[in-house]
Amino acid sequence: MPKSKIKKMNAKTKGKKPEEVVKRVEDVILKIAIEIAKHGEGALFVIGEKVSYAHLIKHKIKKVNVFQNGAEKLLKGLAVIDGAMIISPKGELVDYGVLIKKTSPFLGYGTRHAAAITASKNNNVSILVSEEERKVKVFKNGRYIMQIDALQKNVTKRVSSISEMLESAGAGVIGTVGAATLIPALGITLIPGIIVFGGSYYAIKSLIEGTSKN
Repeated sequence: MPKSKIKKMNAKTKGKKPEEVVKRVEDVILKIAIEIAKHGEGALFVIGEKVSYAHLIKHKIKKVNVFQNGAEKLLKGLAVIDGAMIISPKGELVDYGVLIKKTSPFLGYGTRHAAAITASKNNNVSILVSEEERKVKVFKNGRYIMQIDALQKNVTKRVSSISEMLESAGAGVIGTVGAATLIPALGITLIPGIIVFGGSYYAIKSLIEGTSKN
């Protein structure tokens, strides 16, 4: 990787706490996921570590970080290949086109949903792009916590607030409802096109209002 690109990349994360870097990584991947959903294609991203997987195809891993110039276009192209894409908490491309191991069937949903739930354990975040629904579904710690309508006007501009909510899920504000809660009617909608599962209406409302002021 050219030194100039490394310097620019490091400038975006220099002095940042690990959780702040993860939030920036989630920002980038959510934007990519929304764009993929808009085009009616499917994908599965896993942000985190300790993911058990096997390769579906043989390939060479190019050293890529999500903060590099041109990375979004490359990642978008690789993500729509069969299998999941693994991204480290620092934003490094770990692998792609992989099969998540030890998944269990989820009644009424496909193999990608089962893979997303399994891969999201150990404090990982799975971002699933549903090609049929054109929605982005987010899982954390084995729980389904958010659904984003990619066709909702200006939803991309809300990505920063969305990733802020994802990080709060780890603090127990969101994510109190199990993975079986895949019914939108049981969720809370406070941002147009975004449904949050688990947590109270007022806790999430306060969180959104707080991030909007920043």
